[in-house]
Amino acid sequence: MDKLKMHSPDLTQRNIDAIADLFPAVVTETLDADGNPLRTIDFDALRQELTDHVVEGPRERYQLDWPGKRAAAFAANAPIAKTLRPVRDESVDFDTTRNLFIEGDNLDALKLLQESYLGKVKLIFIDPPYNTGHDFVYDDDFAESSADYLERSGQWSDVGERLVANAESNGRFHSDWLSMMYPRLKLARNLLAEDGAIFISIDDNEAANLRRLCDEVFGEQNFVANVVWRSKDNSNNDAKRFSLDHNHILVYARSAAWIPERISDQSKQGHFRNPDSDPRGPYFDGNPLNSPNYRENLVYTLTSPQGIAIAPPKNGWRWSREAMQEKIASGEIRFTPDGTGIRRRTYLADMKGLPPSTLWIDLDRTGHNRQAKYELLKLMPEDVFDTPKPVRLIRFILELAAADRDSVVLDFFAGSASTADAVMQQNAADGGSRRYIMVQLPEPCAPDSEAAKAGFASIADIAKERLRRSGAQIAAGLGLEAAGFDRGFRVLRVDTTNMAPVLHAPDQTAQPALADLANSVKPDRTPQDLVFQVLLDWALDMSEPVVTEEVYEREILSVADGALVACFADDITSAVVKEIASRHPLRAVFLDAGFASDAARINAEQIFREVSPETEVRAI
Repeated sequence: MDKLKMHSPDLTQRNIDAIADLFPAVVTETLDADGNPLRTIDFDALRQELTDHVVEGPRERYQLDWPGKRAAAFAANAPIAKTLRPVRDESVDFDTTRNLFIEGDNLDALKLLQESYLGKVKLIFIDPPYNTGHDFVYDDDFAESSADYLERSGQWSDVGERLVANAESNGRFHSDWLSMMYPRLKLARNLLAEDGAIFISIDDNEAANLRRLCDEVFGEQNFVANVVWRSKDNSNNDAKRFSLDHNHILVYARSAAWIPERISDQSKQGHFRNPDSDPRGPYFDGNPLNSPNYRENLVYTLTSPQGIAIAPPKNGWRWSREAMQEKIASGEIRFTPDGTGIRRRTYLADMKGLPPSTLWIDLDRTGHNRQAKYELLKLMPEDVFDTPKPVRLIRFILELAAADRDSVVLDFFAGSASTADAVMQQNAADGGSRRYIMVQLPEPCAPDSEAAKAGFASIADIAKERLRRSGAQIAAGLGLEAAGFDRGFRVLRVDTTNMAPVLHAPDQTAQPALADLANSVKPDRTPQDLVFQVLLDWALDMSEPVVTEEVYEREILSVADGALVACFADDITSAVVKEIASRHPLRAVFLDAGFASDAARINAEQIFREVSPETEVRAI
């Protein structure tokens, strides 16, 4: 029997639990007066979460620490003056697709997605740089944000490159990698749904550090598994010590609400037989019958039909005497032919699948790296990417973590876009409508590489071409059934804000005139750029279908189900508004800043409110 508490609830621990749910990284351990470990809050880390500058903290405590950690934490919270610009000519089915391909630094992209996709992503799969001493890592300078630093250090190329070599001779070899991963994982956690999970592929070099880092970001209680995936089909016979044939896949849940799907394991169905023609079909006699914990009411003796007494096992039987008799009567529990024991019968028909194992060695199910290379070569014979992940591996992960056919899947280290390819193939196989968001830096292809010779300027270009070819191939295979299949993707590019800085006098407190706002829009930006700026600002889904129409020679861009209508005209009339309203429910309207006068803008606002009082009207 549980003991009575004899005291009111521990509100301190309740408060710590609440803070831990919002900021898992600030929960740490300290010692109480008797030397016992006690969970507490790292107030320096909490201050860092709630401030807009780097916070120094002198106290030592049990935690993963490295030079630059505080600056990396600051980077996750620091705002950026950037936007996502649509690139229609590089997209496929731009107006109707629900898939996104974002080209740019994933730190910027994750920040820009924070409001539109907060808590909406069911599955994140990433395959980040492995930090082998030869790979590149993103170089985020947190102390200097200006282009001067990047130009001075030679880290910003003419195509926007933000990668530097992380050689093992670098004294910050592990620190640089951790500083790169930390803010990205913190931002990614915000995007996960409560019943979502993240799968991270990594090798031995950073597996231990990544585990501790994820414990801090996602919460140690949300660690699910360290999967060992056999990534090679042949061992290295020339290895000096061990042949490294595996990678790790760390699995973390957003919360306890996430449970992986159970799987059908054909290899274990051979254990089920039906030698006595049981009408319920194949079965397996076995499974433990003892209780995991001792309870007095579970300790009793059974008597077989032959009159033989059967003593209880250690801790007693699994069920009470009454429950045991019911199971004997139903045939689930059976006595052995000699009457000296009992067995539990499990029927194949009752099996709802098995929990996934942490050992992934079935190459037919999860693939291997050489196979991944072959499948990409078959699609792109130009030999443009060295280290793709096998589509089979990611499809298996989709089965475990994105069985919901409307799931949103994110990969912010997209590489050759194996994840997006897997999503499309899985949708084609089960009729799903999963959506993907890929993020890839436009990392330049080496001038002497096969990719460059084939005309690809960057890794992002390779990924986009793979998706074009794969989508077309899958749709062709579906034939007439491809009507509902989404083979497209909308390309969005991380860029500077659409608005140029506007200077005002120090004593100017009133809102600037519309003429001033018109001058603040950069001259190279289009109406569609501003539409997507509004989608970001209003936290609307960036993959909503966009319909472009011309109404009275004015460009109208609306987003799915009339969620948004944008008008770019200053001589708008009631007739035009009524025409728009007849085509689209006017949930929200924004007016271009290029009105000739404040009077024209006020007139437009009045017209919208008269025709559609429910409409929210804003001026950019």
